[in-house]
Amino acid sequence: MVPFDVILAGLAGTFTPVVLLYVLAGVVLGQFVGAVPGIGPVMAIAIAIPFTFVMDPLVGISFLVGIGKGGLVGGAVPAVLINTPGTPDAAATALDGFPLARQGKPLKAMRMALYSSVTGDTASDIILITVSAPLAIVALKLGPVEILFLLLLAFTVIVCLVGGTIARGGVALFLGLLLATVGLDPEYATPRLIFGQTELYDGIPLEAIALGILVLPEVLRRLAQGSGLSRPAVEIPADQPAADRSISWREYWSCRFAMLRGASIGTVLGALPGIGSTAAAFIAYAATRESAKDPDSFGKGNIQGIAAAESANSAVVGANLIPLLTLGIPGSVGAALLIGAFKIHGIQPGPLLFDQQAELIYGLFGAMIAANFMNFWVGQAGLRLWSAVVRAPELVIFTLALLLCITGVYLGAGGMFGLYTMLACTLLGLVLSALGFSVIVFIIAFFLGSRFETTLSQAYSLTGGSIQELVNYPVALALLVVNLAFIALYMRKQNRRALPV
Repeated sequence: MVPFDVILAGLAGTFTPVVLLYVLAGVVLGQFVGAVPGIGPVMAIAIAIPFTFVMDPLVGISFLVGIGKGGLVGGAVPAVLINTPGTPDAAATALDGFPLARQGKPLKAMRMALYSSVTGDTASDIILITVSAPLAIVALKLGPVEILFLLLLAFTVIVCLVGGTIARGGVALFLGLLLATVGLDPEYATPRLIFGQTELYDGIPLEAIALGILVLPEVLRRLAQGSGLSRPAVEIPADQPAADRSISWREYWSCRFAMLRGASIGTVLGALPGIGSTAAAFIAYAATRESAKDPDSFGKGNIQGIAAAESANSAVVGANLIPLLTLGIPGSVGAALLIGAFKIHGIQPGPLLFDQQAELIYGLFGAMIAANFMNFWVGQAGLRLWSAVVRAPELVIFTLALLLCITGVYLGAGGMFGLYTMLACTLLGLVLSALGFSVIVFIIAFFLGSRFETTLSQAYSLTGGSIQELVNYPVALALLVVNLAFIALYMRKQNRRALPV
């Protein structure tokens, strides 16, 4: 048990001008890089880590956490405005955010994203602060078999609800998993699908495939339209009523269950290493749509869809730190970068951290809460800025996005090799879209592919490939039942819709 005076000393360390200033700088930088497709908070954190060498550990780590938190808020901006998520985490936000923006209500969509993001993030941080150690212990009791069936459930939900049809979604899922196998086999280090290219030993760079599949096809499509280059990317009527620009308390309160559901899913999945905020956002979105009285309104500008996705992906940030701080296991790429920052400052995350560095940890908790408040106020100011940016011609916006994508992937994904890979992925993204396959399913499968392969291998070793062995894994068995029930329910609904009236 950490002494109360140490907790107070840690929290007091947060509220110094230097720490608060760097947290604010991190939030501003994070929102900026998150709002610009092609950069993202992970890349910004990686670039910023060397600059924290000369900082006090609390100052440096709080700065990096601010970038991560700000990036999730900023990622929703281009998802809403131009249907191009600034980060993969915001892909689910675009499902309802962009249709709402096309209806002339981009500010309303962005405000809902901001409010739900801050709400979900704060809820997750409170859980991190109060029950981090017990929750991490529970999460780690889930072995490879349970994680495997949790991933299968996530795949099923995404394929059914985002893939168009099960067949098309399944193909996109398979292609994403197949591409994730490029590189060295994680078990035996055997090269696979590298075709003599030594640069592919480490697999396809995440930056190249994320920008190539998600961003560049949309940018090229908009640039190719030609006739609309001089018009604004999003039309905002000059005489737009206040109700179309803001979120009333009644609307916010009507989304309370969606935000609560998203925060809960994001917190639980965030505590499990490898699941990630993208999957959490889609699962929360799907769960909210399935429980809604009007599920057909989702995908057409329903603010509950935005609330569920944003609260879930933001809730993952705090929960990701649960296994990191208590056991030294990163839950995401961003958390893995934070481990590097901890070690740079001579701090070893793990079970002894709360005993040896309790004051630092509670100072970090204080900085996380402060970052949430700053996210809210910076976001409020940023909406006015972005509402001006969207009035810029499409030619300016998408040309800038194109240049930033090229620069970002060149710096972060191995120079010219990263550029060639991104172009190949762009071509693949265009082909997938033209054939009606979901690039969202594809990209999620790619991101989770490595984790899925490792878990599958471990689960096979534990069970010997025998389905009967599942009786020894009741949690996995329960997840399998939920998975089959979800498929049955989905098929039943599809059949009902197909029946003639």
